[in-house]
Formats: sequence, structure tokens, C-alpha cells
Amino acid sequence: MNLELSKKQFRRLLDLVYIGNWILNSTRGDQRFADYDQVESLLFGRAALEGMPDLAELYQGEVVPSRAFVEGGIHEAIIEYENNVFFDILAEDLARRDMDDAPIDESNYAELTSRIDAYIAEFEEHGTDNILVDIDS
Repeated sequence: MNLELSKKQFRRLLDLVYIGNWILNSTRGDQRFADYDQVESLLFGRAALEGMPDLAELYQGEVVPSRAFVEGGIHEAIIEYENNVFFDILAEDLARRDMDDAPIDESNYAELTSRIDAYIAEFEEHGTDNILVDIDS
């Protein structure tokens, strides 16, 4: 297979591959999806050939994203994504709880979205500062 990319497109592809592999493998410990690691290694191995040698390094015989790449801001994008997903899921879970986990259909969908929006607004303004758990109940 041949794929023609500009240097900028290849650099963006490295970001996408790293983010995807991070999402798939970062929490798997020894149960990693090795085929995704192999694709990441293959693409980062091309970085030096494409004039980007600082983006990859050799670690235990494998080509991996370099420390410079990993510490260069890619994790800020991952953290932003994780925060958004966390708050979206939390808002929906709390909204459904408030509605006694009623099945959602056209009769109560507007109420659900309104509650979700209210929680999202709260989280945007205060984060989790106003979430309290009563451990005495």
C-alpha cells in the first residue's frame, strides 16, 4: 500500500496514531493490543526518514514515540478529551438519577437534555467543587 502525505499530514497522523493507541492500550497493563503498538512503532519509525528524528526513539528494541513527543503537549489534548467525556457521562448519569432512571422517550427527552445542560453548566462553572457525598446515610 502506498499513501502520499505531506510532512504536515504525516505529523498529524503521528498524533492521531499516538492518541488512538493511548486510548486503547494505556489502561491495559500486560494485556495490551500488540498489533496497535506495532502500527505505532512502524509509523514512528518513519519519522526519522521524514525529517522528524526527534519524535521517535528506541526503547527495549522497539521504536516508540520519544519523550520529546510525549511531553510536547499531546497529553493536554488527551486530558481535555477525558475531562469532557467524564463530565458528559457524569451529567447524564446524574440527570437520569434525578429522573429515577425512567426509560427515555420523546415524552421526557427534553427534560433529560435540560437536566444534562444544567449539570454541564454547573461543572463548567465549578467543576466538581459542589459535589458532596453524605457518608452517614
